[in-house]
Amino acid sequence: MAGIWSGVWILCFILVFGTADPSPAPQDKSHDFRKIFLGLDKCNACIGTSICKKFFKDEIRFERRLTAQSNLSSADVRSYEGNYTDSTAGWRPVVVSRLMSPHLHQLSDNSICTSAGKGKSCSIEGVLRATSRFQTWVHSNLLLPSMGLVTPMLRCPSQRLLDRIVRRYFEVTDVGSVQMKHFNEKDKLRLLYTLAVNQQPLILQMFPGTEGWPFLRYHGSCGRLMVWAASRALRTLFSSPLERRADLAYQLLHITQSLSANSLRFRLFYTRIPEDMFGILEDNKVFIVDTSTIGIIDLQEGHPPDKDLLPEELDVFSCLSGSCVRPPPCETVREAQSFILLCKYILNNLLTSNDKQSGLPRAAVDELLVCADPSQLDQTIIKSVQSLKNILKTLRPCSPQYAYRYPECLYSDKF
Repeated sequence: MAGIWSGVWILCFILVFGTADPSPAPQDKSHDFRKIFLGLDKCNACIGTSICKKFFKDEIRFERRLTAQSNLSSADVRSYEGNYTDSTAGWRPVVVSRLMSPHLHQLSDNSICTSAGKGKSCSIEGVLRATSRFQTWVHSNLLLPSMGLVTPMLRCPSQRLLDRIVRRYFEVTDVGSVQMKHFNEKDKLRLLYTLAVNQQPLILQMFPGTEGWPFLRYHGSCGRLMVWAASRALRTLFSSPLERRADLAYQLLHITQSLSANSLRFRLFYTRIPEDMFGILEDNKVFIVDTSTIGIIDLQEGHPPDKDLLPEELDVFSCLSGSCVRPPPCETVREAQSFILLCKYILNNLLTSNDKQSGLPRAAVDELLVCADPSQLDQTIIKSVQSLKNILKTLRPCSPQYAYRYPECLYSDKF
């Protein structure tokens, strides 16, 4: 009998803990897949590693199971739905996204290798480190306007704006200084790569929602993936009742106004409006989801002359975003540019498409037409925007469904 029980205990031990000499191959393969999927094999041509521990501790989980066969081979999947947890709260929905699609990343990586005459396979980091731009960057303790990258945020750079990028960059251990003395070479390469490819994670760090900016919370990055709070796409609400669409339109106009006039005296403006640029949270508050097309002009310091911002020649960093085309000169940015784009591409669809204009007051339709017309003077458009806001305000409901301003709206017209 003792021999039988001994055999049972040995069998249970093997089933629970495995054999004394388990094969490491499956675990190694899983680890390798995770590194490749995250893009850690490409670092330091990546965003950073601030949230990697969360991934490897399974504190960030994907809604759908990821496999090498179903995901690494898909060139169109840029972002994934997931959930995030920490010691202060339960699970929260997040978006896990690349700077650009895997296909564009591959083209970008190929361009790095071919720029050095190395075919389509090389040490990407080694090629980027060897460029004259990076060598100059390594020996500077400041981010300077003369760097000449094409992302919208850097089209009209002031020193104050660039200092804010460095001071708010939390992919390094010591955050808060405008000088990069605490940056090592890998930190500088990661920041330069991010600036060249997609400004999204930097905007979210520079102007956080916790300080009142209309941007979603940024949790961090790992390799070539970044994580921020999830939201519902605004376009899914284009068929909602008029009162809800009026509330959304009012918020969009208010957000756009606040970006152009704020206490920091940075004017944030739209250079174009992607389809999923805006989203809403459960309390029906609107946020800007995609910040990759936002330009910034410093109203306090201004910006250097355009000729001083143009590099003598393009290098590999100039085109990593997938385009070598520079945005128009800063002097061409209209005061009403953001409103024109918003009214033309978002509010028209939100308020008047699909025969829904029957529920919208005629005065609101007229003001919307003026707002969307680029031939109008800037001051005429801005005046029209305020009139449209006043009309939309009367259509907004005050109910628990709009938790972002309820119950305040019961007691004050301000909400």
